[in-house]
Amino acid sequence: MSASTVASTATSVAPVAPTEVGEPEVVDVVVTDRPWIVVVWNDPVNLMSYVVYVFQKLFGYSREKATRLMQQVHFEGKAAVSEGNREKAEADVARLHAHGLWATMEHPG
Repeated sequence: MSASTVASTATSVAPVAPTEVGEPEVVDVVVTDRPWIVVVWNDPVNLMSYVVYVFQKLFGYSREKATRLMQQVHFEGKAAVSEGNREKAEADVARLHAHGLWATMEHPG
């Protein structure tokens, strides 16, 4: 191919029309930070009176509320004792562990 043929071929390419791009569809999604639930599990080690004491000391629950939660742990195997953001739940679980109670955290289903 001669230089003049290459030049005429290069200039004979039709221009490409710009593609129209629309605005992206925006969907507002509200993400709520679901609270974490702290669950205390029944164990064969701790006395019921001690569990009531720990609930009162750590969470400031009345004797009646602490007793209800302890009974739920004893008879149903577990009870939700607190809730909050992840950091609070982690701290509550750590405090319960420090007092010898079995505890975990979970998102409510």
